[in-house]
Amino acid sequence: MPAAGAATGLAALRRAARDSVSGLPRAFWWLWTSTLVNRLGAFVATFMALYLTLDRGYSASYAGLVASLHGLGGVISSLGAGVMTDRLGRRPTLLIAQTSTALSVALLGFMHHPVAIAAVAFLVGMASNASRPAVQAMMADIVRPEDRVRAFSLNYWAINLGFAVSSMGAGFIAEFSYLAGFLVEAAMTLVCAVVVFVKLPESKPERTAAQRAEEPEAGLGTVLRDSRFMGVVGLSFLIALIFQQGSVGLPVAMGEAGFTPADYGMAIAVNGVLIVVLQIPVTRFIEHRDPQQLLVVSSLVAGYGFGLTAFAGSVGVFALTVCVWTLAEIVNAPTQTGLVVRLSPVHGRGRYQGMYTMSWSVAGLAAPLMSGFVIDRFGAEWLWGSCAVIGTVAAVGYWGLMRGLPAGDEDAAEAPSPTAGKPEVSAA
Repeated sequence: MPAAGAATGLAALRRAARDSVSGLPRAFWWLWTSTLVNRLGAFVATFMALYLTLDRGYSASYAGLVASLHGLGGVISSLGAGVMTDRLGRRPTLLIAQTSTALSVALLGFMHHPVAIAAVAFLVGMASNASRPAVQAMMADIVRPEDRVRAFSLNYWAINLGFAVSSMGAGFIAEFSYLAGFLVEAAMTLVCAVVVFVKLPESKPERTAAQRAEEPEAGLGTVLRDSRFMGVVGLSFLIALIFQQGSVGLPVAMGEAGFTPADYGMAIAVNGVLIVVLQIPVTRFIEHRDPQQLLVVSSLVAGYGFGLTAFAGSVGVFALTVCVWTLAEIVNAPTQTGLVVRLSPVHGRGRYQGMYTMSWSVAGLAAPLMSGFVIDRFGAEWLWGSCAVIGTVAAVGYWGLMRGLPAGDEDAAEAPSPTAGKPEVSAA
């Protein structure tokens, strides 16, 4: 009987895994593969601070400046890449972004002067962030509306799996040669460009003359005047501000409380492990549920998950709080990305995705300032309390903004683009 039960459980697990990846077009899997390869080679962001302080001998303040310039480059490129995605197309934007990233990352490894390092880091930030609106727009083009939450979830899973592996590999590569890390990332980014060039056709929907006459092209002004969408962008900024504290506020607070970097590493590792293990099964549970409820609940869980950190006094309790807000992250990420697509006009997806991406980039700049100011002036407990307040505000905001928005796939009748609308399916 135990053997039969185990066999039944294994069969159910296989069936669940098969259902999670079935029905998605082959083009999606090539795009997914490109994302995974890209994240597997993401070494530079992991060891940049160590490279500048230990290998080059610069101060922590200079390393922080370089990180800020890298982030600023991402903020600036978000909107530009969104416009390129709509005008040039998804595929050309991806090729330009990935080729530019590979060249600038390789160049950064050979820079020695502090001004040159800062300038090239800014270019790396611009280039590496430019692919995001194109990836998300292409994914929306080639995947059926009812499958988008699942597709975005699988893509998010690939991002985190790749980052987990690259984070471990970065340490070994750094011991051998920091320059090797730059060159390996450049090479793997070029591999992504090759995959896009060889395997991915353009997915940008073509507009007829009648459509052009009835529906003018969506410009950035159109995006800014879309009050519901801009409300979602503002709320995504608040959510990003909360989640960023896992990498900027938490290590500082643990350090001030007497914990070691290894202690922080053990606590935050729970985040990556849970995402890799739970992202797919949780998505199967949420993919057809009301996105308003999911975003409201995940905002509250994120805010109060970080709020619980104020009561943590051991590594185990810190890890437990990480478990709480990681569950919110698993639910929030694909649901929010799916909502952005639902609110975006088909022929303006690039610009809308660019604006959404920018909210996360701006949060990446603001979060360190927020955590540093609050911890220094008031103490870490106030930071975690602020996260709870921000999460509550975001939950109320999602509840209000999504009232009247259909809970189902209101665009389910939308036809995929001709390049992605073939019934060719791969489950691998």
